[in-house]
Amino acid sequence: MRAVRFDRYGDLDVLEVREVDDPVAAPGQVLVRVRAAAINPAENFIRSGAAAAMWSTAFPSGQGTDLAGEVVALGAGVTGFESGAPVLGWTDERVSHAELVAVPADHLVAKPESLSWEVAGSMFTAPMAAFASVQTVKAESGDVVAVSGAAGGVGSVAVQLLRHAGATVIALAGPRNHDWLASLGAIPVQYGEGQADRVRKAAGGRLDAFVDTFGGGYVDLAIELGVQPRRVNTLADLGAARKHGVGFNGSAEIADTAQLSALVRLVADGAVTIPIAGSYPLDEVRDAYAELNARHTRGKIVLLP
Repeated sequence: MRAVRFDRYGDLDVLEVREVDDPVAAPGQVLVRVRAAAINPAENFIRSGAAAAMWSTAFPSGQGTDLAGEVVALGAGVTGFESGAPVLGWTDERVSHAELVAVPADHLVAKPESLSWEVAGSMFTAPMAAFASVQTVKAESGDVVAVSGAAGGVGSVAVQLLRHAGATVIALAGPRNHDWLASLGAIPVQYGEGQADRVRKAAGGRLDAFVDTFGGGYVDLAIELGVQPRRVNTLADLGAARKHGVGFNGSAEIADTAQLSALVRLVADGAVTIPIAGSYPLDEVRDAYAELNARHTRGKIVLLP
């Protein structure tokens, strides 16, 4: 099979697509032919070596967590799946950017027919991080909640989940995304210098919670705006989380199929939309990450092996 591999830490130029041995479904695993697999910012940190102290890497290394595809084979002891069935889920082995992947059966759920492959292959890392964030800040009907990076793959889902919970959402984003965020029911606010005053005005002087998907000082902003630390969650600033005692909860903290199934139902029912910013064939993996690294995408970027 063909798969993304890299032999050393580095920039995008270390990424290659190679012929490697097909994986085999071990006991408890399902072999999946991957039809779509999202890319995520954390993969940049792992590949560059910036996260080496947190996530060790053995070379050659694969990458990728999210996946959707069709069942090819079942390992011993696996029930509840049939050959050819469409599934979605995740792998903890960083190997989903490939044509085939062996996945624990308890990391997969059935793919609803209404979900495109691109959406199905994007359901775990970013949407579940948004799900975890909304749970962490305990958003309820009537709350006023700000979201940084609101047009991104995580932020856009957080906006919709917060609106679904009945909250008023202040969406921090660039002007080109304001109309779209307004169409999701949010109040768009320009990020950058003077944003504290703009958020106060948009929130009517009251801000109950803050979801930070971007980092770069937004936790400090939340505290400045009077949000209690227990009602702040960041996905991008561990230092600020430790400094202020705010949440640092993402997809890993709610990684189970019951939670994933609940989120999939919301998407299948149309209550939440997973925007797709672009899709690339596996051979163009470097181009896919170059677009991601520009940090101006609206939604998810997906590889199509």
